Amino acid sequence: MIVWLNGTHGAGKTTTSALVQRLIPDSRVFDAEKVGETLMDIRPGLPATDNFQHWPPWRPLVVETARRVLDYTGGTLVVPMTVLVEEYWREISAGLAQHAIPVRHFVLHADQETLRGRIAGDMVLGPDSPFRLQYLAPYAEAARTWLHAEAEVVDTTHLTPTQAAELIAAAVKS
Repeated sequence: MIVWLNGTHGAGKTTTSALVQRLIPDSRVFDAEKVGETLMDIRPGLPATDNFQHWPPWRPLVVETARRVLDYTGGTLVVPMTVLVEEYWREISAGLAQHAIPVRHFVLHADQETLRGRIAGDMVLGPDSPFRLQYLAPYAEAARTWLHAEAEVVDTTHLTPTQAAELIAAAVKS
């Protein structure tokens, strides 16, 4: 099984995924961003883009990597990865379904004010990361138009990462 943690940058996916992994037996965290980083390392580089998810190989490589890891290890993969383009989510979820891999799709949501506050205090990419801030509007649009309808929404506005992880793990185990 895959437990996919979606949501915009600053929503707490990375922190929560590590906590979820500890609560679900026989689970591992698979950061699909590493697939994108591998593509970014190709030299000479692939066609210029502002987001590696736009490269057509990224999506099937995420599916294939997840499938291969699950074939090898079994258990559950916890995938903390923002996917805000509906077409990309459909491609990934359809690819996983073709391999009969069940997916529990969660969106870590917080209101815009909370997200801005978290981004302002971010010590990983630095305070007020332009990279993270640029995804607030696309996230809000995806949430409004399709994303929240496609996932189990966990509103983290007033939750700690531990509380969010406990809610997700309980939902997966039920």
